[in-house]
Amino acid sequence: MYDIVIKNGKLIDGTGGPSAHGDLAISDGKIAQVGGSITESARRTIDADGAIVTPGWVDVHTHYDGQISWDQQIAPSSHNGVTTVVMGNCGVGFAPVAPGTEQALIELMEGVEDIPGAALHEGMDWGQWETFADYLDYIDGREYALDVGAQIAHGAVRFYAMGERGRTNEDATAEDLDAMGRIVADAIEAGAVGFSTSRTIGHRSLWGEPVPGTFAADEELLAIAEHMGRVGKGVFEMIPAGTVGKLDGLGGERTTQELEHDLMRRFALASGRPVTFTLVQSPDYDPELWREILRMTADANATGARMFPQVCSRPIGFLTGLSGYHAFMRKPTYIETLADLPLAERVAAMNTPEMKARLLAESDIRPEAPGSMENVYGLFTRAAPVMYPMDSPVDLEPALTDSIGARAASLGREPLEYLYDFMLEDGGTRFASLSTVDIPARMNVLREMLADPNTVTGLSDAGAHVTLICDGSAPTTQLTYWTRDRADEQLPIEFVVNKQSARNAELYGFDDRGTLEVGKRADVNVIDHANLSVAAPVAHHDLPAGGTRLMQPITGYLATLCNGVVTRENDTDTGEFPGRLVRS
Repeated sequence: MYDIVIKNGKLIDGTGGPSAHGDLAISDGKIAQVGGSITESARRTIDADGAIVTPGWVDVHTHYDGQISWDQQIAPSSHNGVTTVVMGNCGVGFAPVAPGTEQALIELMEGVEDIPGAALHEGMDWGQWETFADYLDYIDGREYALDVGAQIAHGAVRFYAMGERGRTNEDATAEDLDAMGRIVADAIEAGAVGFSTSRTIGHRSLWGEPVPGTFAADEELLAIAEHMGRVGKGVFEMIPAGTVGKLDGLGGERTTQELEHDLMRRFALASGRPVTFTLVQSPDYDPELWREILRMTADANATGARMFPQVCSRPIGFLTGLSGYHAFMRKPTYIETLADLPLAERVAAMNTPEMKARLLAESDIRPEAPGSMENVYGLFTRAAPVMYPMDSPVDLEPALTDSIGARAASLGREPLEYLYDFMLEDGGTRFASLSTVDIPARMNVLREMLADPNTVTGLSDAGAHVTLICDGSAPTTQLTYWTRDRADEQLPIEFVVNKQSARNAELYGFDDRGTLEVGKRADVNVIDHANLSVAAPVAHHDLPAGGTRLMQPITGYLATLCNGVVTRENDTDTGEFPGRLVRS
């Protein structure tokens, strides 16, 4: 008798091959039979008639390094069909950590990934680990709705090995290089699935300092490459200089994306390990540079490197609303009289002509912390005309006439004044997004990136930027937009399923999952593809210390199984937690 049989589904097995209708059987957490009509009895049968059956998604770019202490569900990833996550990206993480230095790592994470410091301080089980091996053992003692893999971050390594010299980006000595290499090697031996670093000036701590490792000499990374090569495991993940910063020589980026690519190529060849790195179309550089990086990657891989540009499935969206960041949050009156009010009272107070006039007229007070994401208020002030309302389901290609600027112009009003009123609608729950500037051209770029044979999908940043970005829903977006809703040049559903399951699993050496094949882990999604939907963001006030996070409601996942156990059913948590730590 099987544990579970999934009947009459469209099986998309994750290999990239053609789909087929049939059944799938599960026993002891593994896939026991795939295809055809299964007549043997089962303890439970799931009806997949009219649905697609896929492997669980593997999200390789998340930031749950703190959330794993307080959240077994690991939302929003678990809401989006993800059954394995990789955290510890972008060079920021929480191990190793010397006793008494926890606050510095919190301020790094808060500045780079916009996770509230109060939540990290109060919600994490500080004192349970010092080394990365300790941290992995801590995770190993917990249960989740999905599996968790962790990378060791350059920022934590540098600070642990070098103290203040490492935190402030001083050059490493020969002794420092050896110490860091040994720390990374020991972590990977213990089960870290990779090492991550960030070299872009756009990543700063809460107090405005570049993250440790931003200006590390090539020799530092190549020394780490040598140690990773000796271990023979682990992925190197990097945010190259030029990704979110400008090359200006005046406190900006110190090098170019082309030179960064050459460094990563040398790392890949010296270590023999795969390298994955962020690739986006940067507004600060040649708009065609991304194509050159893809060409350079193909050339490098043809000579023995293994390089995998990590690309988005949709434009990164900056959200504004009263439960997040907005253009009026740094007005003196807002700070003094409105910021701490419950939402309903805040909306009532702002919904008067006197308060509106005052907030529109006042000058802003800059945040005390220069690296705080609150500084985005200025961007929203300038960008109000080109922001778009978020409706349900989310439209990734809205008409130009739907922008805040166009709506305001049609009424003879100023965009910022119109945005003020818009944010008060529906009890102050509305959000607008900056993600949709020049959408048709950007979508065409993303399609070309996704279709490239060397790329992997990622950059969801799930668990991070909790009141600014909702891209943890990226895996669902890939299915709704690229295989169903895009007007033309859709991507084959078999290709997209492969890209976010087997492709990512292979990158990290997770060879026990990612496809619907006999003997593989039973990480499975049953999806109502025709009705799969991503809604506008909703604010949840459920972080430690009362912190807020935004999540997009998802509908259409009939069932998600991790290790053969149903963790979500009809878009509702089942309360089962079969997920565990994944070691390298």
